[in-house]
Order: sequence, then C-alpha cells, then structure tokens
Amino acid sequence: MKILVCISKTPDTTAKIAFTENNTKFATDGVQWIINPYDEWYALVKAIELKEKDPSTVIHLITVGGADAEPIIRKALALGGDEAIRVNTDSSDSFTIASQIAAVAKEGGYDLVFTGKETIDYNGSAIGGMVAELLDLPYVSLATKFELNGTTATINREIEGGEEVAEAGLPLVISCQKGMAEQRIPNMKGIMGARTKPLKVVEPVQVEALTKIVSFELPPAKAGVKLVPADQPEELVRLLHEEAKLF
Repeated sequence: MKILVCISKTPDTTAKIAFTENNTKFATDGVQWIINPYDEWYALVKAIELKEKDPSTVIHLITVGGADAEPIIRKALALGGDEAIRVNTDSSDSFTIASQIAAVAKEGGYDLVFTGKETIDYNGSAIGGMVAELLDLPYVSLATKFELNGTTATINREIEGGEEVAEAGLPLVISCQKGMAEQRIPNMKGIMGARTKPLKVVEPVQVEALTKIVSFELPPAKAGVKLVPADQPEELVRLLHEEAKLF
C-alpha cells in the first residue's frame, strides 16, 4: 500500500503575529515554524500506525513550498515517512496547492491521501476536498477514526450533534482531526535516519490561482471588564441595554 501524507509549514502558536507590505503579507522575521499539527499528529501518525500493521506500506510526504520548508519536511521524515517530495512553489491559494498535490498523486498511484483537517494559520479546510475532486476520488472529511480491512476503509467522522460512520473502497482521500491518532515525538534514530532519506524537489505544474490575499488585520483589542455588584441588578440591566446594546 502507498500513502501520501500532505505536510504544511505553519507558524508556532506562540509566534507574535505582524504583517508587512501594507498588511498584505505575514511578517516572518523571528517566527518559529512547525509542522501543521493536524498534519503531524493525526494524518502522519495514522499513516505510521498503518505501516506498523503492514510493514510493506510505503509513506511518502508532500509539501508545497520553498526551500525554507525543508527542515519541516525533514522533521516529518524523522517521525516515520519513507521519502518526501517538495513542490517548488509558494502560494496561499488553495486551488494552486491542491493542484500541485493532485499532480504528484496522479503519478504516484497512491492508495490513500491523508491531509490534516485544516492548517492552523489559514483554517481553510479546503485542500482535502479539492485534491479528491481533482483526482476524482471519494473523500471523507473530519475523520476521527480509520480502520482498514483489505481494500475497504471504515471511517468515523464528526457531524452536527453526533458521529457518522462511512465505508469506502481504496483509493480515497481523508482529512484527519483529533481522535485519528495520538501525537508522537521523533526519537534520535528517526532524526538521524531522516538526514539520508530521499527528499525530491519537483517543479510545479502551471495553474491559474483562483484567490489572492488582499489584506490581513489583527482582531480588535479586548475591551476591559466591568464588574457589577450582585446586589445591583438594575445596573447590570442598564449596561446590557445602553452599552452592550443587547436589547
């Protein structure tokens, strides 16, 4: 079995957020970059678990980005990927990114394509569905559990107010979230081995971007908190009416 795991580089959640070029670009100076947690903790680790059950399984990693993404993909190799592919282009357009992944997936003949449910910087949740459409494959999103019996997969996913269980035959595309697997930490053997694992750089296919970033802005600063004594309910009502405009 061949599995393709999509890996994205994202800022650490502790990074200070700022923008440059008239608020059209994220300021990267001093930012610590990490593997997108949904890609690492759930998509990649689930692929590793499947390989532990079937050692003949091959795990390929793919990232779309410049050379500065290579330390991130190397860390993913240290966790358990067999080889990595970097598509040599930077883009914030979901269709462009999905098209690059789909082009590689078509050539690779993968049985499974795993993505995280979203990236923690853009929160778009768009890549998995687009990749599935471009490959004309079944797609199950927001997966919390995945079991494989031969070529038939059983997938649990969250829905409004409950859980849904779906079945699909391979090949297919899955987006993964919390519950799919447990977080792992690279060990020294994995870190050392990642240095010699193949990392292939491929040039992008030509795609016309469908979206572009016009501007970023930070959320408004939080307002101060007003404390109202418990014996003054009329003051609370006045504040809700006159200042909060709730009624």
